[in-house]
Amino acid sequence: MRAVLDVVLLALQLYTWVVIIQAVLSWLIAFNVVNMRNDMVRAIANGLYQLTEPVLRPIRNVLPNLGGIDVSPVILLLGIFFLENVIVRYIYPAVF
Repeated sequence: MRAVLDVVLLALQLYTWVVIIQAVLSWLIAFNVVNMRNDMVRAIANGLYQLTEPVLRPIRNVLPNLGGIDVSPVILLLGIFFLENVIVRYIYPAVF
């Protein structure tokens, strides 16, 4: 059972990095630092978008409109950190 929990924790940590990279890349694209006409940048951006959008969309639907500010990645990261803490503090020690 610990091996399964270790894999879940690893997947959550990897997804945390995917969300952070997607947020930073979206800022770089918005400020025109990175050009979307580059095929490699477009492929990376589309891949990250497809990985994060199914989880971020329901969060965006619940949050009120804050203008141009998207806080859904922050809410998602807080949820991931909360889930990791619950697993580490309550579920992981109970498994023998």
